[in-house]
Amino acid sequence: MKFSVYYDESCPMCRKEIAFYRRRSGADAIDWVDVSQPANVPDGLTCSEAMARFPVRAESGALIDGGAAFAELWKRLPTLRWLGLLSSTPLTRPVLNLAYNLFLPLRPQLQKLF
Repeated sequence: MKFSVYYDESCPMCRKEIAFYRRRSGADAIDWVDVSQPANVPDGLTCSEAMARFPVRAESGALIDGGAAFAELWKRLPTLRWLGLLSSTPLTRPVLNLAYNLFLPLRPQLQKLF
């Protein structure tokens, strides 16, 4: 199974962020899935879940979301691998998840800027 990133193409901020990642070396090995199209929503997720918390599916089939999903994505992009490894330690992963959870309520206001 290919590592998959599920993102909201209808969100201008999300589009910019995903475009940044897609320009990185290693991005061609990732399946980039626009979940703003209901037909693209993977098994195990609803459309609203897929658009709300940035889920990814690991090669093992496991669904990961939130801050941990970013760490998993970063580990697959050579120029960001160091950040993914740093963000995956037992000490930093909870901090990343907390930061992501604090960001979520701000997302609608930030989207208006894009």
